[in-house]
Amino acid sequence: MARGMNHIFLIVPLARDPDLRSSPSGMAIFEVTVAGKDHLIGLGGQVRRLLWAHPVHLLGQAAERLAERHLKVGDPVMVEGALESRSWDAPDGGKRHAVQIKGLQLEALWSAPTPIHDAKGGVRRQGGMNQVLVIGNLTRDAALRYTLAGDAVLSVALAVNEVWKDTGGDPQERVHDVDVTAWRALAEVAKDLKRGDPVLVQGRLTTARWIDKDGHTRTTARIEASRMELLTPGPRHGQALAHPVRATGPATRAAGRAGDAEDVPPGDDLPF
Repeated sequence: MARGMNHIFLIVPLARDPDLRSSPSGMAIFEVTVAGKDHLIGLGGQVRRLLWAHPVHLLGQAAERLAERHLKVGDPVMVEGALESRSWDAPDGGKRHAVQIKGLQLEALWSAPTPIHDAKGGVRRQGGMNQVLVIGNLTRDAALRYTLAGDAVLSVALAVNEVWKDTGGDPQERVHDVDVTAWRALAEVAKDLKRGDPVLVQGRLTTARWIDKDGHTRTTARIEASRMELLTPGPRHGQALAHPVRATGPATRAAGRAGDAEDVPPGDDLPF
């Protein structure tokens, strides 16, 4: 398995007032939700509205320091963090999986463009920064399909390693499962990726809504890739998967799958 790289950078307003709580062990947890709105232009000039909103948490002393700053909804911030996946058993007996952001640093900014208010009182920013860079191994073969409009869309799943040492100096390891989508030319270039391939992915973290087998609406986060690179080792030693055409995607998505998140995320389906 490739050694993981896992970075995300955001410049956005706080979508809701922060919350400070304690874990069962007494560790401080500072929780915020950040949200943005991007307008992406595809190859044919189509404009796609991309709304996204993500929970962020910071732990320990960083959480306590942030609580003293009295941040509030609408305040612009810079977030540096890493993607973190969690799985849990839902009350209905089903399995749930979500990707959240583990904040490493959060800094308040002096100013930002006028925020956009949504129907539920949340706040997002148009044109904010949303950049993800991860390295992981595919957990299944890449799946290529085409939308009704004829646009290629690729789905892959990455296992991203996190390695650290505990308080006793013993090495620890955790794997985060992250879904990735690529569009058009990039999707077709990367269609032959296989399970186990080590891949670098650059893109943005998006919010997706989908319908489960029981007809319930679910919300999750995944990376929309703008660049992918196949890493060594492997029989396709160092083959580049990046394409000069940016994979910005069309306004149309597959029916019954991901769509725009119209408001700050519902939260009632997440364990945090």
